[in-house]
Amino acid sequence: MESIALFTANNVWMMICTALVFFMHLGFSFLEIGLTRQKNTINILFKNFFIISVGLLLYCLGGFNLMYPGFEEGSLGILKFAGFGIAAPEGGMTAEYASGGYTWWTDFLFQGMFAATAATIVSGAVAERIKLNAFMLFSIFYVGLVYPIIGSWKWGGGFLDSWGFYDFAGSTLVHSVGGWAALVAIYLLGARIGKFNKDGKPNAIPGHNIPLAAAGVLILWLGWFGFNGGSVLSADPELTSLTLVTTCLAAAAGGVSAAIFSNLMYKNFDLTMFMNGVLGGLVGITAGADQMSPSDAILIGLIAGVIIVLGVALIDKLKLDDPVGAVAVHLICGIWGTLAVGIFGAMASFEQFLIQLAGVGIVGAFSVISAGGIILTLKHTIGIRVSAVEESKGLDLAEHGMDAYADFRLNQH
Repeated sequence: MESIALFTANNVWMMICTALVFFMHLGFSFLEIGLTRQKNTINILFKNFFIISVGLLLYCLGGFNLMYPGFEEGSLGILKFAGFGIAAPEGGMTAEYASGGYTWWTDFLFQGMFAATAATIVSGAVAERIKLNAFMLFSIFYVGLVYPIIGSWKWGGGFLDSWGFYDFAGSTLVHSVGGWAALVAIYLLGARIGKFNKDGKPNAIPGHNIPLAAAGVLILWLGWFGFNGGSVLSADPELTSLTLVTTCLAAAAGGVSAAIFSNLMYKNFDLTMFMNGVLGGLVGITAGADQMSPSDAILIGLIAGVIIVLGVALIDKLKLDDPVGAVAVHLICGIWGTLAVGIFGAMASFEQFLIQLAGVGIVGAFSVISAGGIILTLKHTIGIRVSAVEESKGLDLAEHGMDAYADFRLNQH
């Protein structure tokens, strides 16, 4: 009876975490909308609906079996496919499955929520100028093939796992996979009209609703309770509570650090830097949230906050246009968080650091080649960028024939 109660508690916790990770898609949507212009709101919402909907369908069709293919012992652990569709194995609904942490169906749904996040990261970076059909096709290939293949290398028991590479909840396997693709996409896509002067000096293009963006960040912070907390893969009291503490402390430290450091550099208290600092701290702790002490987590977050400010400045200096700071948050802090596993916490050693570095390099190379191949193919076939007229008009009207906000002035008397 006790084992059944424990199994039930574990599974309920994992389902709650699944719901929290799903809730993060609202957070991403709010953040992207708020940091971009009003005329592109419908377009961003459509992309986010598309990503989570098609992402789940693709993960059901083949992504889950591509990510968890059951590599044979002694195999290279690079690529294997367990077949199309999903069906629970014998014992999949009992405590015999996953050491009693959850059922097979909960396993599928929790992992499926992660799958769409990689494309969501790209959505914000390419906002306001990418063709909708090009983005949808990119998302299908990246979420349906690239993400699960990379995930199988560690979480599916592949070669990175056998090497000892560690990524608890996805600083590399989720965030940098999306971040690398975002970097490639904004390079090939080009900057928005008016972002840079002829001399290369960047111009601010303010978002139309900063309160909405702030709500998005707080929703994402809440969702990270499921993102990291669920990655314990059970309701283990010690590990889940430690993971939530390290996650929250890193987020808080990242926000404060980014706010203070940006003030020292630019002599103003920039709310968007504060918000991205929080996200940078969250991404930074994600690789080793279960391995860190509270003081380790604070240090990781403090460094992530500084990285955010410098990363945003670097992206501008390279004349790359990233409206939401996705590359600084998800790629640069994702790399930092992965390397931090070898520097801080229970796994800290020079050997572990080198393993983490190798994993970052391999995943980065595969992500860049894959994303580059997909986007270049789209660029030379259907095209990836809207016309200058459509960009100026806004993608809501150009791509959707809709406006996000009713014009109340027409109803005033």
